[in-house]
Amino acid sequence: MPRRYHHYVYVVELSPDVLYEPRFKKANPDYVAGKPCVYVGMTGLDPDVRFDKHKAGIQSNRFVQAFGLRLLPELYEMYNPMPYDGARDMEVELAIGLREAGYGVWQA
Repeated sequence: MPRRYHHYVYVVELSPDVLYEPRFKKANPDYVAGKPCVYVGMTGLDPDVRFDKHKAGIQSNRFVQAFGLRLLPELYEMYNPMPYDGARDMEVELAIGLREAGYGVWQA
């Protein structure tokens, strides 16, 4: 019986107000003004469920809890689902790619 993959990468759009956070700003020295700010993560849950947990403060990233606006499935749904190792690697690759494209990125 083939194994069913259940890990996901996901991208959350963050409010531009996150740029006033020194740690976020320092992590994104090549940010291009006007590009979105995002959080890139991976999870064994459905991305919608994981986003709701972030917003509720359950195992939450503080930037997502305070500044998270919505999921951006157009940036990640083509990769999902995948095995754990694939999701772990894709989280890093996706964050690097978005940062190179000028996005402000926070990665778990």
